[in-house]
Amino acid sequence: MSQKAYWNGVGAGKTFTHPVQHQWLAGVDRGARVLDYGCGYGRVVAELGEHGFRDVSGVDISPALVARGRKDGLRLSVLESPPVLPHAAGSVDVVLLFAVLTCVPEDEAQRAMVAELVRVLAPGGLLYVSDLLLQDDRRNRDRYAAQAARGGLPYGAFVTGDGAVCRHHDLGHLRALLAEVEVVDERRIEVTTMNGHPARAVQLLARKS
Repeated sequence: MSQKAYWNGVGAGKTFTHPVQHQWLAGVDRGARVLDYGCGYGRVVAELGEHGFRDVSGVDISPALVARGRKDGLRLSVLESPPVLPHAAGSVDVVLLFAVLTCVPEDEAQRAMVAELVRVLAPGGLLYVSDLLLQDDRRNRDRYAAQAARGGLPYGAFVTGDGAVCRHHDLGHLRALLAEVEVVDERRIEVTTMNGHPARAVQLLARKS
């Protein structure tokens, strides 16, 4: 399911909020090769640069979002054939995947994305995931039920009021996606969604053996 039109249109003006737990990266060399996959306008790329990381880049499917970040001098590029990256195997030390799985609702597409990120990670490299959990409020339960009635996507998928197809996740599903790496830390957080709603989320830090 391609949502490039959404992220080049309405989505190009969104604000993203998932926080970086810098303590998780405290032991990472500041010269490490860091990649923000699904970087949007580069908010996390900029923040990591402010914290001393010298080799941080981002990729995203949206030329509009990438252009927005490049205006601030950030090293961002357009991902032409997602999830395939133009990186050699084992060439990245840290990959961040912040609120990206929520934008890729299909199980198979999520698995392919994570497999590609694990491929480019160097042995001992870190995969830092932040994403949205299933919500228990009435508005979200109604949205899940409406999409389930339409069929074709896993439970937790829904359509936003402005046309994005998104997904909230069971925690067990997220852990299963990371089966090829070792989850070394996990924390629950509260975030504000791109459309301004409070939501429960989780962050997982995993290491490639």
